Amino acid sequence: MSSHRNTDLVVVGLGYVGLPLARGAARAGLRVVGLDRSGAVVDGLNAGRSHIDDISDAELAEMRAQGFSATTDAAEIAGAKAVVICVPTPLTEHGAPDLTAVNSAVAAVAAHLQPGTLVVLESTTYPGTTDDVVRPALEATGLTVGTDFHLAFSPERIDPGNPDFGLENTPKVVGGCTAECTKAARKFYEQFVGQVVEAKSPREAEMAKLLENTYRHVNIALVNEMAMFCREIGVDLWDAIRCASTKPFGFAPFYPGPGVGGHCIPIDPNYLSYKVRSLGIPFRFVELAQEINQRMPVHVVQRAVDLLNDRSKAMKGSRVLLLGVTYKPDISDQRETPATAVAVELLRRGADIRYYDRNVPAWEVSGLPIERATDYLAEAARADLTILLQPHSEIDITELADRAELLFDTRGKSAGHPRAVQL
Repeated sequence: MSSHRNTDLVVVGLGYVGLPLARGAARAGLRVVGLDRSGAVVDGLNAGRSHIDDISDAELAEMRAQGFSATTDAAEIAGAKAVVICVPTPLTEHGAPDLTAVNSAVAAVAAHLQPGTLVVLESTTYPGTTDDVVRPALEATGLTVGTDFHLAFSPERIDPGNPDFGLENTPKVVGGCTAECTKAARKFYEQFVGQVVEAKSPREAEMAKLLENTYRHVNIALVNEMAMFCREIGVDLWDAIRCASTKPFGFAPFYPGPGVGGHCIPIDPNYLSYKVRSLGIPFRFVELAQEINQRMPVHVVQRAVDLLNDRSKAMKGSRVLLLGVTYKPDISDQRETPATAVAVELLRRGADIRYYDRNVPAWEVSGLPIERATDYLAEAARADLTILLQPHSEIDITELADRAELLFDTRGKSAGHPRAVQL
């Protein structure tokens, strides 16, 4: 055992969750070390270069001035009072949870675990992971949870690009394996998070995260399905949502789009449905929502085909501009972006596509480099069809609608403009 603890926190995984966590802790005066298996990420951070949207190089410089450093050496765990695991939890090619990164991180923690350490898993996963996967691996060291060390789950709630809510002002849910574990996790997070909410156990904390994202997933699917038929019955769905949103109770607005992207909505509900299916029970809401949301890119392209047909043009050979190819506005993150599925379908139908997104300097679809436009207004005027997929704030929607030969708006940002067609 180390004779002293020279680090308050080791953050394992320095992505969109881990790096903001490290920043919040460093700002609160904690001594923070970031651990990542990517040497390129570590070298970049130590050289002052941030690789995520939510941490600027200036903020990284501030963190480094506060003592933050990054490393690939897991031995740093031995000198830490707390270790928080923030590694990715994607899906396998068969749609099952892929805990490879979690298992690797837990093995590293187990190899260097010292008595008195707080270990927290933040990676999104199915209920039971902390108790059934992480705990046995750590207790195999001979140390006992709740007595020799503390273990808890705390779901990440980072929303990349959100200017209003970040780590410090978003309530933090914690669920420990024992009451003492919960108490230790609460005390840790209260150093830099405004409100900490205690869950009954890690399972409730794990379920809370999946419930939050499944709620969004299902409601997005609801309005996406409505979008598919509202046009046929002569209803402006965007206006209907606007009107419904004036009700001060019992309604929360969700909006249709070309599909869902990012690290949460397309992925996390599958962790829940996987767990439910393991019990032999179908989780029909999630499975139906997934089916509807995955169908949206094809629906968008079919609408595009119809719009061109109305002008006596075929999709094959038509010049199509895709505006915004990230999964949400004003960030560079392309994980699970529906723009990829839209582009694949357009290419399959023979379209000549280009894209504009100042956040994405180069874009490939199915291994094919897509030509990047530098002036979206000039390109929209040249293109047979412009499809607005992501309304980055720099895009002047009114000017775009005025200049475009034909604008198909999948995000409802051109309401009332006579020359734009909405989803």
